[in-house]
Amino acid sequence: MTSIVVFGAGGRAGRAITAEAHRRGHRVIPVVRDPARHPDLTSAVRGDVTDPEAVTSIGYGHDAVVHAVSPASGPETLAAAGADPEFFVRAADALLHGLARAGVPRLVAIGLFATLTDVRGRPLHDDPAVLPAELRPFALSHAAGLDRLRATDTTVDWLVLTPPAALDVDGPRTGRYRLGGEQARVLAHLSYADLAVAVVDEIESPRHHRTRVSVFGDVPD
Repeated sequence: MTSIVVFGAGGRAGRAITAEAHRRGHRVIPVVRDPARHPDLTSAVRGDVTDPEAVTSIGYGHDAVVHAVSPASGPETLAAAGADPEFFVRAADALLHGLARAGVPRLVAIGLFATLTDVRGRPLHDDPAVLPAELRPFALSHAAGLDRLRATDTTVDWLVLTPPAALDVDGPRTGRYRLGGEQARVLAHLSYADLAVAVVDEIESPRHHRTRVSVFGDVPD
């Protein structure tokens, strides 16, 4: 049995990952900023993914950590509140530092589709036809966090799994998905349940190391 910490366990991705890990018989520690807001997560603990001390203390004794935290609950909230340009950088620093101190070997983070590229190699977040201007700061914050992971010399074996924009909350768990590189797939889709399958697969049997890969479902011909 693997012991997995899920930061952001109250969100859609975090809940799906927690459920998938439980389904496979793993021990899961759900971490949220305010456990009182998630009474259904009876084993949830309080934690801040940008706090290296919290990451260290929560991480001790576990085999892997998942970072599925978003600083806001959805596009409308992000657009209204703006985006902290340093949030994902601070999270990357706290996770790499805290997990190294705690001896946790594996980190899997959920990326953002707008940090992928188009067919010409341009970031999607630079195309207003793909991403509304008011959400671009959030995408840039995500991109900066990815850059920090790539630039840091660390003992932590990290991976960023980046799903498509079309993530289906109610989509079924098929257990099937495809992995790609930096280029976004047109019309790609994926259920949260299958994103969770991909995450737990990479914890059980790591195939990608210190890199970012895209993850998606079937793509129409």
